[in-house]
Amino acid sequence: MASSRLLLRSPSLRTLLTAHHHRSVSTSAAPSHHNDHQRNQEYLSPNHYLNSWKSPKDPKEAQAKLHHLRREYAKKVKAVRKEYIHEMELQKLEKQRKDEIRKEALRIESEERRAAKTAEKKAKAAERQAAEEEFRQTLLKERAEKLEYHKKRQQKFMEKKKEKNDLLRRQSSIWIDENELEKKILDAIMDE
Repeated sequence: MASSRLLLRSPSLRTLLTAHHHRSVSTSAAPSHHNDHQRNQEYLSPNHYLNSWKSPKDPKEAQAKLHHLRREYAKKVKAVRKEYIHEMELQKLEKQRKDEIRKEALRIESEERRAAKTAEKKAKAAERQAAEEEFRQTLLKERAEKLEYHKKRQQKFMEKKKEKNDLLRRQSSIWIDENELEKKILDAIMDE
C-alpha cells in the first residue's frame, strides 16, 4: 500500500494515469478512429509457441529446444518477409498499371485536343480561303465593271470627237479663204 502511495506521488505516473482517465472518458463519449479500429481489428489465431516454454531439467535439452524455437522463428520471419516483399511487388505493379492507364488516358485526351485544334484550324483556314476567294471575285467584278465603264466612256468620247470632226469637216467645206472672203463680202454688199 505504501509503494502504491509513492507511485501515485510520482509526477510522471500521475500524468499517465490522468491521461488514461481522460482517454477512457473521451472514448466513451464519442466513437473515435482508434475505437473503430479496435472493433474492426482482425486478430491472428493464437500462436502455440507463446507460453509453450517448459523449462526442462537437462541444460542440453533446453539448448536444443531453444535452438529449435529460434530456427522456427527465423523460418516464420523469412516467410513473413517473403509475403511482405510479394505484397510490395503487387502494389508496385498495381501502381505502375494505374500510372500507365492514367498516362494513356492523358495521351488520348491530348491527341483528341490536338485533333480538335487541327480540325478547328482547318475549318478556319477554309472559311478564310472562302472569304478571300469571295473578296477576289468581288474585286474582279468591280474591275470588270470599271473597265466596262471606262470603255463606254472612251467610246462616247470618241463618238463625240468623231461628231465634232465630222461637223468641223462639213463646216470646213463651206469655209472660204480670206482673200475670197473679202470678195464675197463685197459681192454680197453689192447685191443688196
